[in-house]
Amino acid sequence: MATMSDGGAQAQRPAAGQPGQQQPTQATPQEIRVHLDERNLHTSYANTFHVNATPEEVMIDFGLNLVSRVPGPTGQPEVLSQSNNRVILNYFLAKRLAIMLGQVVRQYEEQFGQLELDPAKRRKS
Repeated sequence: MATMSDGGAQAQRPAAGQPGQQQPTQATPQEIRVHLDERNLHTSYANTFHVNATPEEVMIDFGLNLVSRVPGPTGQPEVLSQSNNRVILNYFLAKRLAIMLGQVVRQYEEQFGQLELDPAKRRKS
């Protein structure tokens, strides 16, 4: 499982012009080990989401679409969308998440075939 963090750790660099120190030509990547603490991890299932944003944050609400068997006021069946979890991200982490999700979906499609988003166009198995 791949993880991305928005910790923003940076390597320390010597100040320019200090005697006895070389000026680095480029930043050297620093390897950081990440350990995941899953003791408080809760698992949820979602079949719907809603995205909202402010200039500082992206909010994603995950939940369930629940089909009501009782017709609504118009006589048509209604869908109740129940939000259960909200995840709030800064834009840097939202971009990293978007990249990661794109990679995961691409790998899935390479292995199992294209995912058709239009239910009417999906093949019946």
